[in-house]
Amino acid sequence: MLTKVTEGIYLLVVQYRGGMGATNCYLVKGENGYTIIDTGVYSQQAIETWQKVLDSGIDVEKVVLTHVHQDHIGLAKWFQNKGVPIIVSKIGLGEMEKHRHPDFEKRMTRLLKSHGVTDVPKRLDWSNIYQFEPDTLFELGEKVKIGNEWYETIWTPGHSYDHFCFYNREKKLMFAGDHVLREISPVIGLWEGEEFNALQYYLDSIDRILQYSTDFALTGHGEPINNFKDRVLEIKDGHEKRLEQIYKIVKDEAKTALEVTLEVYGVVKQKYLASPFMASLTRLIYLEERGIVRRYEQNGVYTFKAT
Repeated sequence: MLTKVTEGIYLLVVQYRGGMGATNCYLVKGENGYTIIDTGVYSQQAIETWQKVLDSGIDVEKVVLTHVHQDHIGLAKWFQNKGVPIIVSKIGLGEMEKHRHPDFEKRMTRLLKSHGVTDVPKRLDWSNIYQFEPDTLFELGEKVKIGNEWYETIWTPGHSYDHFCFYNREKKLMFAGDHVLREISPVIGLWEGEEFNALQYYLDSIDRILQYSTDFALTGHGEPINNFKDRVLEIKDGHEKRLEQIYKIVKDEAKTALEVTLEVYGVVKQKYLASPFMASLTRLIYLEERGIVRRYEQNGVYTFKAT
């Protein structure tokens, strides 16, 4: 079940239906047991997968989370109930509290409707996986021990506001989470139902991550990355091309984020798909903040048009 990635680091792929379809979870060997980086989504299949790992005799020292999206934090509470300490950033705890809030779904529904989604789909209730208190919180710039070695924590908001990468300067090794992926560009979204300029955060984080010389990056989904700098620049270039495309779409006519999504990604009319919609919305907000497009409101629904 475990695949050796490099000396002392093993990969467990936790599969599930929907979304990315699988999450990479890493086990890093240490004197006191293994440090797990991310747990995968909460599901019976994932529980059975991890239980087989534990039954094989592997001792787990702690779980460290890159961010608190459902497919990364899903089994953290389950591990904690087994006596395994959970470590997350202080910023991540703040995001967890948003998911616990009873108005979370109402907030998300308001956001979607205000940007043109008329038929808001019923979402799975993930609130239960956030109903626990982490054992340890790390601050910005604080190092975290993973296995036997200390890793720098790099705050990389964008894909999620609380996202962190973990970097070993001596080995030039990075656990990149969902900040940089090899096969696809990470989706930048407003997953807590609150508007802010998430893409600006992401592009700033992309520039920040280039300051770290990285020979090998282990990602939250898909294959590891060897040519890390080239891949980062490729993702950045992809965003610039999408921004130019969206600008052209709203150059002559005001459109909602959903209408822009339909033109960019060609999805079925009036069908809401979370990732394409969020990618379009955050790009429109970015262009608005730059003064390149302007927002209009009519009957509680926003449209955007080039200035």
